[in-house]
Amino acid sequence: MARRKVAANGAADVSESSTSAAPKIVGADSEPRDVIKANNANLTELKHTLDDALKRFLGRPDQFKTIHQHTDVRLALGWAGVFVATGTALYGWKVEFERSKPIVWAGMILYIILTSVQTLYAYFVEGDIVYAGKRKTFAKRIETERITIESRTQPSTSTSPPKYELSLAYVRSSNSGKALLHRGKGHDVRGYNYFFDEEGTLDQDVFEEWVRGLVANVTGEDN
Repeated sequence: MARRKVAANGAADVSESSTSAAPKIVGADSEPRDVIKANNANLTELKHTLDDALKRFLGRPDQFKTIHQHTDVRLALGWAGVFVATGTALYGWKVEFERSKPIVWAGMILYIILTSVQTLYAYFVEGDIVYAGKRKTFAKRIETERITIESRTQPSTSTSPPKYELSLAYVRSSNSGKALLHRGKGHDVRGYNYFFDEEGTLDQDVFEEWVRGLVANVTGEDN
């Protein structure tokens, strides 16, 4: 039976608002998988659903090893801010007010600095990156591959539905990154209604095939 598509404005009259793990379906790899649903009227949810699907697909053992650098940095800064705030509050509670003021002020300033660095890092360094991964291959030499993927949403217009945009950057090198073997960049856009039907169900096979083709293009595997 053919898949039903979302209307041209990119939104369908549905009420589901969260990813669903209802009945299982059989994917192209013949393994059962959870049905994934999202609210077609919520572009943020649609984007996050596809971002998560992309991470799951590229994080498979036969694909790439996920790099968690950006998440680790944000978590480290966040927890550091929590410890500073907690320590400052406890010190101010236990020590007499006038004596504690210098330490409390220092703690407040340090907390502001940490939260500001976390915000600036997320905006300027991490940006729109949703996936970073690497893998090593062993032939006549050890080659290291790195891929970085950014995602964005293009809002709907009078003539087209909202779209999901991916930008890929890929580098293959050897000799600990000193010898560049291949560099590739890719970019593509698809309407959200290309991946979700009118009930908000994600066609995982279609999405993964699209991502697989983009990755093959930047890595040179389709040449």
